[in-house]
Amino acid sequence: NLRTRLRRPMLYPLSYEGGGQSDDGLRNSIGRPCGAACTIAGMADPLHLVAELLAPAFAQVAGESVDPVVRPSDRADAQANGALALAKSLGRSPRDVAVDVAAAADLAGVATLEVAGPGFLNVTFDDGFVAAQVAAVADDERLGVRPSSMPERVVVDYSAPNVAKEMHVGHLRTTVIGDSLVRLLHFVGHDVVRENHIGDWGTPFGMLIEHYLDGHADEYDPADPNAFYQAARTRFDGEPGFADRARHRVVLLQQGDLETRRLWQTMVDASAAYFDTVYRTMGVLLTPADLMGESAYDPLLAEVIERLRDGGLLQQSDGADVVFPPGFVNREGEPLPLIVQKRDGGFNYGTSDLACLIDRVERVGATLLLYVVGVEQSQHLAMVFEVARMAGWLQPPTRAVHVVFGGVLGDDRKRFRTRAGASVKLQDLLDEGVERAAAAIAERSDLPADEHAAIAHAVGIGAIKYADLSSDRVKDYVFDWDRMLAFDGNTAPYLQYAHARICSVFRRAEVDRTSVRATVPVLAEPAERALALALLQFDGAVQSAIEGYHPHKLCTYLFDLAQTFTAFYEACPVVKAERDVRASRLALCDVTARVLAQGLDLLGIEAPERM
Repeated sequence: NLRTRLRRPMLYPLSYEGGGQSDDGLRNSIGRPCGAACTIAGMADPLHLVAELLAPAFAQVAGESVDPVVRPSDRADAQANGALALAKSLGRSPRDVAVDVAAAADLAGVATLEVAGPGFLNVTFDDGFVAAQVAAVADDERLGVRPSSMPERVVVDYSAPNVAKEMHVGHLRTTVIGDSLVRLLHFVGHDVVRENHIGDWGTPFGMLIEHYLDGHADEYDPADPNAFYQAARTRFDGEPGFADRARHRVVLLQQGDLETRRLWQTMVDASAAYFDTVYRTMGVLLTPADLMGESAYDPLLAEVIERLRDGGLLQQSDGADVVFPPGFVNREGEPLPLIVQKRDGGFNYGTSDLACLIDRVERVGATLLLYVVGVEQSQHLAMVFEVARMAGWLQPPTRAVHVVFGGVLGDDRKRFRTRAGASVKLQDLLDEGVERAAAAIAERSDLPADEHAAIAHAVGIGAIKYADLSSDRVKDYVFDWDRMLAFDGNTAPYLQYAHARICSVFRRAEVDRTSVRATVPVLAEPAERALALALLQFDGAVQSAIEGYHPHKLCTYLFDLAQTFTAFYEACPVVKAERDVRASRLALCDVTARVLAQGLDLLGIEAPERM
């Protein structure tokens, strides 16, 4: 069967690291808070704790379990809105229901309740509770982020460049978004399998190998392969004899001809090294060990057809073997087939993707498959997933999710390209980001050359990543160097500078940061309390980013936290404060710096200590 028959080429060893979970699965696996006496490892975000403490009161009034619907509020620290829906089901006044819930609730030592408006419950946290929670976060290496109570094995399919082709700006979003999701899921305890599903098989390789053998070997540059590819394509399209030899070469490749396979492996190895150079520049987790090419599934394609036939799913359409998943139609309203074997006996992407899915479920043992792929593939993936469900290969709790994303646009709101109209090379884009960052930093600071170079790299790459991640992934975004490299606004340089600024506070105070981590902060000033509450929301921000796979929610939180810290720093002197106040405020500074650094790391962005 597939578990025993699949053999990866030596280039593709298994790589298991990290974790994953689906939208619904995460909501179920997060678990409920553990009550007022819970430790920070069990519950960090006080909104969850309040929801737990209010749940019995709502149940007492309703006679059954009811969601308190606790949300952030601009009128209090939080607001519980569950009385409005409950009142409708009970046929009572929402305000009366809220009064009864408030009377039944026990939030002693945590918060006070106030009935407001038509039936809202305003929640104000006790200062001592908030301070104790911040101290617990400071003592927790996870900074209060809850691990999943139901860890899963998840495959994240992302980046997916093609062998013998350059990586371009079209590979940016899949690589950056996928890498952030891997980091987030790993951080909460899931077992992640990173898979870089590279294009390394099919007709193009017959064309490339034949051109290589025709005396053009010296022209092949894996770091700049486009010219070689275009020359081979021109010959393929314009020279019938060459095209025939190229097609025969594909047959030799598929049959395992030793010389053909050797040349193919040479191209794959060279591209793998090139990909790795780009990934190291980007600072993403992908390595050559994570490569999983289309070639790995070639031995399984006939078996996919056999299993579909045995399941009674195959039908004939215009001489091809197809499956008609329900709900898919063409422009004429006719059923739309997923072609799995063409009339000439050949296979296509649908067949390969089904084999890939079976492998990930049956051999890898994943219960969640995340495909970080552009919006253009939405219908294709939806059809593949539906056929897999029809065949019984994708059964609960196992599920597949298309993590869709929009495009990168230029200032003309068209696909981002060079002035000459060509695709922007990804390596060139990264290099330009570092160069621009170096120039911007040189205007702001006078650092030693080696430190300046390292910081410029961190800022330039971070700016590119953050501009992508801070946008809702389902939408297009405009690539704008000036905006993404700005040191103010919702940008990576702003967050990196906020972190470096806090580090400089400790240098000026001549205090070891670890020495203040046992300090329970005193929240005497409104700005101190606001910062403390913001720090406690890190857990919720991480969980929110994972639910639905939206890293921009973590970006929004980090930006808000940095702004809250700035307001605190302007209102509350730190270094010049009196001894006890100084220690308290330094403790708040330390936790803020750690949350910023950890949050940026979950986005794949470095947090320099000097800028």
